[in-house]
Amino acid sequence: MQRIRLRYTKRGRLRFTSHRDFQRAFERALRRSEVPMAYSAGFTPHPKVSYANAAPTGTGSEAEFLEIALTEARDPAVLRDLLNASLPDGLDITDAVEARTSGLADRLTASVWELRLDGVTVADAAKAVAAFNEAETVEVQRRAKNGMRTFDARAAVVDLQALDPQADRPEDKPCAILRLVVRHLTPAVRPDDVLSGLRVVADLAPPVPAAVTRLAQGLFDEESGTVTDPLAPDREAAPAAPSTAAGNAVATAPEGAGSA
Repeated sequence: MQRIRLRYTKRGRLRFTSHRDFQRAFERALRRSEVPMAYSAGFTPHPKVSYANAAPTGTGSEAEFLEIALTEARDPAVLRDLLNASLPDGLDITDAVEARTSGLADRLTASVWELRLDGVTVADAAKAVAAFNEAETVEVQRRAKNGMRTFDARAAVVDLQALDPQADRPEDKPCAILRLVVRHLTPAVRPDDVLSGLRVVADLAPPVPAAVTRLAQGLFDEESGTVTDPLAPDREAAPAAPSTAAGNAVATAPEGAGSA
């Protein structure tokens, strides 16, 4: 059995697809691409697909991950192209590697998010961000299955910055960009929880819903302050290509080196 790990996106209008919608689209792409999937046992066998930490409905993402199990070996790059040909635009496989290490889910410990706040000036956003960062705790509420739940949105936030809008944005309309790095704790702190926290500490309330996109997901590196690629260990564990040193030595040998 071969295991392949995939990185995929949710772009444009496809950000509004639910996780179940994506599951149906992906399994349909597996059938169309004739991928030799491994199936579970029992009365209702289903393809062995493991999804990891899916983004909430309504948020875009450049860094979603899943793992599939195959009964026959396939080239990950070829498999990626076949699946992309069967998936709708916006749900795109951007990377595929053979799983050579364990614990992909354990390497998804933090996310980098971008929040676009239309109608909010950069100055107002920066003032609210400063108040949030200076607070020791920021209690927010979220509706859960058992009613309203109160928790601290500040503890999970590693970094929060207010940035100038993108260059292609109209200059006559205010727009602020928030860059957020958040750890995956329990309970999970989502971008909308941080927005609720900004409203608590600074009364910042964007006039329209924020456009939220996950830019990266992986292990948080304490030294560099960055979120690392969770597929890198699988690439590093891949067998090295055959050495061509001997051939290069013959090709570059100086004239007369073999003469008596």
